[in-house]
Amino acid sequence: MAPITTSRVEFDEIPTVVGIVSAFGLVFTVSLFAWICCQRRSSKSNKTPPYKFVHVLKGVDIYPENLSSKKKFGGDDKNEAKNKPAVPKISLHLDLEKRDLNGNFPKTNLKAGSPSDLENVTPKLFTEREKEATSPESLKSSTSLTSEEKQEKLGTLFLSLEYNFEKKAFVVNIKEAQGLPAMDEQSMTSDPYIKMMILPEKKHKVKTRVLRKTLDPVFDETFTFYGIPYPHIQELSLHFTVLSFDRFSRDDIIGEVLIPLSGIELSDGKMLMNREIIKRNAKKSSGRGELLVSLCYQSTTNTLTVVVLKARHLPKSDVSGLSDPYVKVNLYHAKKRISKKKTHVKKCTPNAVFNELFVFDIPCESLEEISVEFLVLDSERGSRNEVIGRLVLGATAEGSGGGHWKEICDFPRRQIAKWHMLCDG
Repeated sequence: MAPITTSRVEFDEIPTVVGIVSAFGLVFTVSLFAWICCQRRSSKSNKTPPYKFVHVLKGVDIYPENLSSKKKFGGDDKNEAKNKPAVPKISLHLDLEKRDLNGNFPKTNLKAGSPSDLENVTPKLFTEREKEATSPESLKSSTSLTSEEKQEKLGTLFLSLEYNFEKKAFVVNIKEAQGLPAMDEQSMTSDPYIKMMILPEKKHKVKTRVLRKTLDPVFDETFTFYGIPYPHIQELSLHFTVLSFDRFSRDDIIGEVLIPLSGIELSDGKMLMNREIIKRNAKKSSGRGELLVSLCYQSTTNTLTVVVLKARHLPKSDVSGLSDPYVKVNLYHAKKRISKKKTHVKKCTPNAVFNELFVFDIPCESLEEISVEFLVLDSERGSRNEVIGRLVLGATAEGSGGGHWKEICDFPRRQIAKWHMLCDG
């Protein structure tokens, strides 16, 4: 009987040993998984950030990142940093502790970018380098202004440019604008903001926040663009569009500023400059292009078939190049919009082919109170799309729009196509 008892005791100890081994195995597996996760997280932090720029709004990073690691900018950074002159480190952040409850700085402090501040800090550097940075194109644009444009002053834009060789970063600081015209006739003020893009690539499009009811807005917003080699800076240009926000309609365009970067040397540090705001290019509003549309009224089903066929000779959306057009179709009944459709976007072309058909149900028995509006817009990612041209077909429409509509009413069940000149939106 004694040997049988011993074997039973050994069999009872087996589950205990298996449980202990399983516990140690589980602890080891969890520890290994945690270590692998930590390694992946640390490796992800060393990769290049997924965005192109960092936006600093009055010293606060909108898109913060740690740029202390030199590995993320490639192995050539060290050699380039040695060959390039040492760039003084200029702090892009303001003292946040000196703000008031609204986030603004007290009036006793000098505003970043104000004319008095620029003159007191670096008067010689500002005047001498501004003369060097003035290109022949900018001289032509300033001297070619008509007498009316000279009398109608649109204000001055103040900004600064800088290049960080260590991080391969091009830094643009939009400081302020002064002397803007009042776009709101009732309040005699404006709600200005600024859109900026880098030409001719038209890849980087950014804009400042809207400042309410001011003609001298202080933005102090910094945009940092990474991955732009320093020799490539000379081939670029900066295009600024100054606008006034309008809640109930399209924003009013105050003017624009074009700064070619050829001849501007940023190896010595930050460059401060100011430019006069000029009117939008007059060539842009001279011709809006043409639109080919086809319409057919079905009296039996009381429907209107609209086909957006083609667009040609569309103007440039900006000084960079071609636009990305699409067409928005609005159906109105007694001046009230009752339906809307839109086509797909056609990339980088002044002669777009859409060939898209839309069918609208007509709420009345005739087309007397019906009108169709075609808006040709330029698709801009991250900002409000700009209207290139407009066309209205209806009983009260003028020009070719009214004639085309009369033919549609006189010949139902017939598809009638015509070219129309676009007008300003």
